[in-house]
Amino acid sequence: MTPVLRLAEPVAGARLLGLGSHTPEIVVTNDELAQRIDTNDQWIRERVGIQSRRIAGEGVSLIDMASDAGARAVKDSGLDPSEIDGVFVATCTMPNFIPNAAAQTAERIGIHAPAAFDLNAACAGFCYGLGMAADLVRGGTARNVLVIGAEKLSDWLDWNDRSTAIIFADGAGAAVIGPAADADAVGVGPVAWGSAGEMNQAIRILDGHGSRAGGALHQEGQAVFRWATTQVAPVALRAIELAGLTPADIDVFVPHQANLRIVEAVAKKLRKQGAREDMRVADDIVHSGNTSSASVPLALDHMRADGRVRSGDTVLLVGFGAGLSFAGQVVRFP
Repeated sequence: MTPVLRLAEPVAGARLLGLGSHTPEIVVTNDELAQRIDTNDQWIRERVGIQSRRIAGEGVSLIDMASDAGARAVKDSGLDPSEIDGVFVATCTMPNFIPNAAAQTAERIGIHAPAAFDLNAACAGFCYGLGMAADLVRGGTARNVLVIGAEKLSDWLDWNDRSTAIIFADGAGAAVIGPAADADAVGVGPVAWGSAGEMNQAIRILDGHGSRAGGALHQEGQAVFRWATTQVAPVALRAIELAGLTPADIDVFVPHQANLRIVEAVAKKLRKQGAREDMRVADDIVHSGNTSSASVPLALDHMRADGRVRSGDTVLLVGFGAGLSFAGQVVRFP
């Protein structure tokens, strides 16, 4: 008789337990950039909506930022580091791929022997990680998972390239995902995700592994803008549908902070589909810039600090970016 394999014990669902973020101290204004490249404050605000962005100091590494954000999220969850059994770091700017960021970050925080890996879905990375963490918790494979989005894009930029230097920035955001006690307590909906292979060349790294080694970040801004303003809303609506909700149920919308015009265009389309006029929309890009995989959790934590997201709110998250990959889910704010 063939022996039967034992499966992990599933739980009713997953929920968000805590948040944390790291905001670099160095502020770079549009006027400062205008001293280096052919641009000005009005031009930048009109095209991408950014007024200033945050850049990590020379001695601050991606691991430093990820560890700070992750430790804050663990503390916010009320858990001890020993209770975390999975650490995922979403990033596309690790200077060296081995050892991975997740294992280094876990060790720094004091999390002993977790499952630890990095994932690269660029600006969709955090939402990809959140979806994977929720499924692992629901399936019983993990109890509590720390998901971090962290980027040090300043190391990869050509600071003389106006198309990218005005947009990208540094930062980290994190969330702890744990089990829901029953069906009524489920706090993370199913993920709606996918990719658009035809956009492979729209955002990419050229010639090497970072600006210090001769590489540079390239973006075809108009192509990304056209894709995002037409394709992100359907992904958002699919995530709402998978969660068994309607657009009118959404209290807060936190899309990837790529461009303020994109954010506003997608929010407008959701309202045409039934989202409320008083739906609060993240605009973190204005003062944080585009932080790729860090942008969704960073914006969410900043909104909490500002009182714009509150316990019990129904929050729609959507990430999209290089590759081109996209993912979204609805979460209940703890």
